[in-house]
Amino acid sequence: MDENFKKRMEDNGADVNTTVKRFMGKEELYMRFILKFQDDKNLQILQDNLAKKEYEEVFNNAHSIKGVSSNLGLNPIWEAAAAICDLLRGKQPEEVDTQKLQDMVKELEEVYQRFQGIIAEYAV
Repeated sequence: MDENFKKRMEDNGADVNTTVKRFMGKEELYMRFILKFQDDKNLQILQDNLAKKEYEEVFNNAHSIKGVSSNLGLNPIWEAAAAICDLLRGKQPEEVDTQKLQDMVKELEEVYQRFQGIIAEYAV
């Protein structure tokens, strides 16, 4: 693994060392999965469902993002997705604080895109 890549990931809140250990210490395996993150469509689907006010689906999409980001050690993405899950868990559509949800999705988008950018630069 390129040390500059690892440093950028860690400087942005990723837990690379712990995650590589989960990948049996195999950096190349970790890199294969982290590069696949570029193909993840969950954020786009979440945004589409938010626009349609399909809050249960937004919850499901955020939950998927939470799982993927946890497995990859992308802690800031996990935290943002977890906050959305917490906000929506068990709520009926009329109970959702839509402004807060939009703010949280914006925060998720920012950290998600930041990591997508770091990964894309490395993949070139």
